[in-house]
This record gives sequence, C-alpha cells and structure tokens, in this order.
Amino acid sequence: MEKEWDIVEVLRHSRHDWLNKLQLIKGNLDLNRIDRAKAVIDEIIIEAQHESKLSNLKMPLFASLLLKSNWENHSFKLEYEVFEDSESFQMNEELITTWTYNFFKCLNEAIEAFQENHLSISIDPQSEGVRFFFDFSGIIIKSELIETFLSDPNNQLDVVVKELSKSELGVEVFIPIQKK
Repeated sequence: MEKEWDIVEVLRHSRHDWLNKLQLIKGNLDLNRIDRAKAVIDEIIIEAQHESKLSNLKMPLFASLLLKSNWENHSFKLEYEVFEDSESFQMNEELITTWTYNFFKCLNEAIEAFQENHLSISIDPQSEGVRFFFDFSGIIIKSELIETFLSDPNNQLDVVVKELSKSELGVEVFIPIQKK
C-alpha cells in the first residue's frame, strides 16, 4: 500500500521537525517576541496531545498513516485532532486506513500543487462507532476526481459529502464498532 518506513527514517524526520520548532522558538526569543514564542510552545503542546490521543486509539496503521503524512510529498498540509480519549474498541481499522490512504492520493491529484492547501481530520469516538471528519481548504482543480472517488459503489464505508466546491471539501465517514 505504501512506503515502508524504518526507524532511522522516522527518527530523522521527527528530529528535523523538532529542530524546526526549536529554531522558531529561539528566533522569536532572540527578537524579543516572548508572546509569539509562548504561542509556538502552546501549539506544540496541543499537537503532542493530539498525537497522544491518536496513538491511544489503538489503531496503529491509521495512526502511522497520519503521523508520517506531512513527511511525504503531498500537496497539502495535514492536521488532525481526536476529540476525546476513548477506551479500547474493535473496528475495521484496515478499512478506514485504506480508504484514507486512497483519499490522500485522490486529493493530491485533484488539487493545485504549491498552494496553501490544508486538510484537517477530526476523529470523534462515540459509543456506536467512530466519526471521521475530513475538511479541506485550498484550490481544487479536478473536482470530478473527488466526486468519482467519494461516490464509488464499491466503497464499504458510510461516506457523506457535506460540501464540495472549488476551494472547500467536507466529508464525514462513519465506522461502526464491531461487537466482540
């Protein structure tokens, strides 16, 4: 399905990200922009909390896909949030991971590269299942690719398109919890 990442590559990318964040804090401190340095630190804390919640979902394939997404050559920046910590649950992780991977590929082909393209994924664990909200803002140049992907009759997921325009896309995906 995708490139295999070894531990050295993961650590190299992670270290690079951390050095960038530290340089941003140091640069703001050097310019005596204390409030901006504090804001960057707050952003880092929130990002780390979301990473922790994502890891705690016990969906390692899906978490891995999201965690390394910004290290790959996508034409969009990915952000994600998990609304709450949840207890362990059984669901078809491979189904949502494969769908999301293919959605990333489709989106990458349908948007204009080198623009301010952002994809936000919100994950809302609920008692009956998990809702995934995919919100894109940027420049969509091939909306027919997205429409075809989202309306695929072979799709085994409950996919609802909330919005699709030249600059916005909103999709909700629901996966029920499997009974043990």
